Formats: sequence, structure tokens, C-alpha cells
Amino acid sequence: MRRIGHAGLSDAGRVRGTNEDRWAADRSLGLYVVADGLGGRAAGATAAQMAVDVLPALVRRRLEGVADLADPDAAESLAGALAELSARVHAATRRDAALHGMGAAVVVAVLRGAWGLLGHLGDCRAYLFRDGVLKRLTRDHSLVQLLLDSGDVTPTQAAAHPARGQLTRYLGMETEPLPEARVVALGAGDRLLLCSDGLTSQVGEEVIGDILGQARRRAEACERLVTAANAAGGRDNVTALILDVLD
Repeated sequence: MRRIGHAGLSDAGRVRGTNEDRWAADRSLGLYVVADGLGGRAAGATAAQMAVDVLPALVRRRLEGVADLADPDAAESLAGALAELSARVHAATRRDAALHGMGAAVVVAVLRGAWGLLGHLGDCRAYLFRDGVLKRLTRDHSLVQLLLDSGDVTPTQAAAHPARGQLTRYLGMETEPLPEARVVALGAGDRLLLCSDGLTSQVGEEVIGDILGQARRRAEACERLVTAANAAGGRDNVTALILDVLD
């Protein structure tokens, strides 16, 4: 079993009175997850909490018997776990009127052996920091991302676009969520970052890379990322979860 070190930090930010972000780590499964609640206060927090509480058992069941995460069945199984979780969140909204509109963005990593299996819905992101270079591993499921892909807006325009935060896929949506999952090869010294959009909407990737490279201690890196987001305005809840491949 490859040794993984992790540290996480979540903060409400400087504008919102409550924190609807959640993160969790299940070292026995090699699973790490960040969820960002949607729908406001209790509903958003409930959806994010469901994600971190329920997802480990779903992933454990669906990956049972999968020996190698590089097996194409592994990515399909993780996507299936996220789809099942989405259906459960949606079912909860139908049972309780107070949870109407509840949902969450989520990013999850399962690390085993030489491989990392990543899955996501929404605009929570995963990054790989390797040899001083930051690489984004996920693509936002958002309206602004679609506008970027089509060339209708520039990255500069996207950063201030009024549709920022409008997601096209998320946990709890009424239609089929279509989660994405992929596998990446990992080596000693690699550092993964899982984060909510409260970080990436406030802090540029160049700054994120600088912090990940300068702060060797994981907890310090998390603190510096959250501090940077708050210093830039802290307009959203912010969560950073750092995973270091130690051998």
C-alpha cells in the first residue's frame, strides 16, 4: 500500500455566515473527497454532508474486486458511485420540502498503488502538482466552461461572467448527472489538490502553484491557500484538501 499524507482545511470565508463545504478522508479505502453544497444554508450543507458520509460505502461496494485502478472498469465504477449518490440526494429533496433545490458539487480521489482514480460533478476541482508544475485534472461542469469551450468568452471575461456558479451537472440534479472519471499515474513526490470553487474563483492557478511549491508541510499549504482566498475577498466557502504521495 502506497503511503499517502493528507491535510485539509475548510473555512466559511468572509461573506457567508455558514459553511456548506465538507471534506473527508477514508485512509482504509484510499478515498478523499471535497463537496460544495448548493441550494443555500441547511439544504446545501445537507447535500455536502450526504456526499462525504455516503460516498465511501458506495465506492467500496462498486470497486470490490477491482484489483487495478488502471482497469477501465474502475473509472466506470467510480462514475456509477457518483451517479447513485446523485440519485440519493435527489430522492432526499423529494421527501422533504425544506430541502427543495438541494445539491452539491463534488470531487473525489481514490489512490491505490501507482494510480489515482478521480471523479467529479460540478466545479470542485482536482490538480496535480509535479516537479514545480501545476496541472488541472478536471473540467468544470458549468455554463461558463461551455462558453469558454465554444469561444464565446475569453478566460478574462469568464472570471467575471454573471453566470459563474451556474452548474450544468451536480449531485442531486433531476436528470442524469453524467459524472466524469479518469485515472492518472502517480509517483513519489506528487502532490494532489482537491478544492471547492471558493478557492479557484478567488485565487489564480499561478498563485495556487506557487503556494503548493513553497509550503512543504501540507497543513501550512492548506492554511496559505485559504488565507489567499479570504484575502482576495472570501466571497464563498473555501476548502482545500492536499494529498502527498510519500513513496
